[in-house]
Amino acid sequence: MLQRQERRPPHRAAGPVQAILLAALAAGCRAPEEHRLAADEEVYSIVAARRGELGAEGTFTIDAPPGLRERIIAAQAAGEPLVIEPLGFVECLEIAAENSREYQSQREDLYLAALDLTLERWRFSVQESAVVTGAVEGDAGEAQSAAVGGGLGFTKLFGSGALVVGDIGLDFFRALSTGDGWDAVSGLSLSVAQPLLRGFGSDIVMEPLTQAELNVLYQAREYERFRRTFAFDVASRMFRIAQQVDTLANEHQNEASLVRIRARNEALAEAGQMIDIEVDQALQNELSAQTRVVEVQRALESLYDEFNLFLGLPVETDIRVRVEELDDLFGLDVPVVEFDESLAAAVALGRRLDHQTTVERVADAERGVHIAEDALRAGLNFAATVSAASQEGEPLIYEDQPVPWAVSLELNLPVDRLVERNFYRAALIDLQLAQRSAEESADQVRADVRAAMRALEAAREQVDIQTNAVILAERRVESSAMQQEAGRAETRDLLESQEDLVEAQNAEVQARVDYTLARLALYRDMELLRVDEGGLHVDMEPLTGEEGR
Repeated sequence: MLQRQERRPPHRAAGPVQAILLAALAAGCRAPEEHRLAADEEVYSIVAARRGELGAEGTFTIDAPPGLRERIIAAQAAGEPLVIEPLGFVECLEIAAENSREYQSQREDLYLAALDLTLERWRFSVQESAVVTGAVEGDAGEAQSAAVGGGLGFTKLFGSGALVVGDIGLDFFRALSTGDGWDAVSGLSLSVAQPLLRGFGSDIVMEPLTQAELNVLYQAREYERFRRTFAFDVASRMFRIAQQVDTLANEHQNEASLVRIRARNEALAEAGQMIDIEVDQALQNELSAQTRVVEVQRALESLYDEFNLFLGLPVETDIRVRVEELDDLFGLDVPVVEFDESLAAAVALGRRLDHQTTVERVADAERGVHIAEDALRAGLNFAATVSAASQEGEPLIYEDQPVPWAVSLELNLPVDRLVERNFYRAALIDLQLAQRSAEESADQVRADVRAAMRALEAAREQVDIQTNAVILAERRVESSAMQQEAGRAETRDLLESQEDLVEAQNAEVQARVDYTLARLALYRDMELLRVDEGGLHVDMEPLTGEEGR
């Protein structure tokens, strides 16, 4: 005991112990909010890079700011109705994106895929660790000794499968029964483990990282595809509202025409130039026109209610759409589509984001077969360890101290591989399934394009038919009015021509909207739509070499 005290420094304070404890506490004092912000920063950087590869624009976040719904609810709670200006396409798209539960789920799925990638990247980084321990030992009611220590370590996994682990530790001991100071001992260790057969090679070891990288790309594609189809859905609903607005205008115009016919017939009847039955016929049609106005108005309000629900707004919210904006959004002038089905299918197969992912999952399945094949092999693992400990009371001094080391090889023979066999067989089936899915996806893309082009052509023909029908109906109304004034036609002829006119006008409005939506649907199926902060655009360059609208 006296010899130990002679090797000991003259003063042994508890300062080193306190320093270790304070350092450990400082390292662990990171607030949860800081962790959240750190995760967001890393994830948003990954998402921005992947979306940039797809040509996507706009910022990405899963924390949507308070939107129109919150302002409406707050105004209702305060008893102050919120006046909402007529909404354009961009505003509707923003509101729907803020409040749509499905939209939020898509954002969160992309965020979580990128979050998984950060974990896989971390597995191949230098992983640091710090540990502080403390213990007191005694006999009966009396403490005999105390110990406190700390250690720093690191772990690094390499692409070859090599795992390197290093540690450095510093321990302090004190005999409480004698009142002695603290003795210090430090230690170092380094170990390496390397698979030589099964589990060797970057294609095997880094497969989880490779798949995580691809999963983010796949999810980014799904997210962008969803944004485009979602924007198409918003535009479709707005166009249907615009159609109903024009239909209501036609019905009001029809009602006004029938009022004039009824008033004229009444005047002629009072002058004895027309029988009462023709007055009643005009009045009956006028009442029917009023009923149709009410029904169309009710249908319009129902469309707005459904649009409120789609936007995630309270159903009683009084909103209106700037329908005049839709004329400039894609145009209702029925342009001619200047490409054939084969070109459309080729563009769709090359650009459809969902099809690209389905095709690339075949390569994922092939790698899965390779991984399963590797698991059937024998395992041969090499391991080496070296360590050193300082003299007691002299930390970090390793002179004249033994340095233990060990080297080993472990051979794991493939005697029982039933689990691995089953995984391998399942991987082969997954590969066949992926190949069939890719073939089916290609067929479905071609079918989508064929159906969309047929619908587009049918809609274009309907526009021509209904346009001619309106022209014919207008001539009939004009002719019937002239014939009636000349006494060569009855009121019923004029009323029938007027009814045919409003039906033709409504049919023309529907045909033009159907054509516009059919054109958009074709562009959607060809992956030519893109969404940015300015709204929805069509990229015509793959078809015509022209810049997108």
